[in-house]
Amino acid sequence: MLHIALHLLIPALVAIAFFPDNKLRVFVILASTMLVDLDHLLADPIYDPGRCSIGFHPLHSHIAIGFYGLMLLHRNTRIVGLGLSIHMLLDVFDCIIMDIHPLAMIH
Repeated sequence: MLHIALHLLIPALVAIAFFPDNKLRVFVILASTMLVDLDHLLADPIYDPGRCSIGFHPLHSHIAIGFYGLMLLHRNTRIVGLGLSIHMLLDVFDCIIMDIHPLAMIH
């Protein structure tokens, strides 16, 4: 539950702190990047509490994460890239808490 709550709380705080004039719009965009977790539906089992998402699911691959970082460089994709990057950082944090090193998941 804390993991999911952080995926909404952190984007809300970022939107409020860094985009006060457009906080609602930015929050909706940042929160919508949670849709990246749809790639979990490709896994068997779909949910495994002991599995690190980073490097396992296609949209959580190291290559995908690199593209999310590149999205930060272009004005038109910056907010979506920020949301995806925040999402991946929170997932890395989750892996560390589970004592699973995210870089060990490279296939």
